[in-house]
Amino acid sequence: MTSMKIKPEPLSTDPNRLYKEWFENRKRMCAKIDPLVKFEEPIYQDKVRFVCISDTHEKLRDLLPKIPNGDVLVHCGDFTNTGDRNELEEFNYAIGKLPHPHKIIIAGNHEFGFDDSEDLVQREEKYKGHGTPKGHKLLTNCTVLADKMVEIYGIKIYGTSWHPLSGYAYYRPRDKLHEKWNLIPDDIDILLTHTPPLGHGDLWNRQSREGDVDLLNTIEHRVKPKFHVFGHIHEQPGITTNGVTNFVNAAICSHKLEIMNLPILFDIPLKPGLQKS
Repeated sequence: MTSMKIKPEPLSTDPNRLYKEWFENRKRMCAKIDPLVKFEEPIYQDKVRFVCISDTHEKLRDLLPKIPNGDVLVHCGDFTNTGDRNELEEFNYAIGKLPHPHKIIIAGNHEFGFDDSEDLVQREEKYKGHGTPKGHKLLTNCTVLADKMVEIYGIKIYGTSWHPLSGYAYYRPRDKLHEKWNLIPDDIDILLTHTPPLGHGDLWNRQSREGDVDLLNTIEHRVKPKFHVFGHIHEQPGITTNGVTNFVNAAICSHKLEIMNLPILFDIPLKPGLQKS
């Protein structure tokens, strides 16, 4: 359930200007923090261990030895390059090799065919003819969230794939994205998106802010999840915080599609009366 709708920011199409006005002038908080859980830290019975990755771009099999165990594996999209059937089958095989009891996935802009509403005329030329309609049905070794919520160990997780990069799957113009963010329920613990919010892990090519301001407003003024996990911007992995929500850019690959980063881990305490099976 959502308690209110976020109105679109009038300057939503100019994220660079908004970043300067809000973050450089310290009207909004964005503090980089160290990893919350180290790889060698044991998995506790009274906490749920989340292992976060994103943007593996057909490299998941190579990454497998570097992924630590946990209770929930999260992948925030771009696990393929074109969404073709062979890429999906390879990803499904690789993720099936991981021991995590729960594997939660959202699609990214490269998962062509997943987005039934995509305008194929607008697709970038090099990707035309690629993709697998209803390709998510091939992913039998994980749970795919598309504007949906799942509850695990009493922890509510919502996943949505929309972003403002034209020519790809799940594209929406910046002044329309708020319509998708308004679908996000209030009472969730973890939000998964492919795109970052404005100001958190969203600096592309060291010069352009690519995050979405209406997503940031939705998080800060309404949803206020404990964690927001995303990817999309490969050069900005890590964790930032506004003091309420921890923002996790879990991108693995560089823009040359080489494995560059390790998974990011965090724990959430079990709610009273609940236990891991």
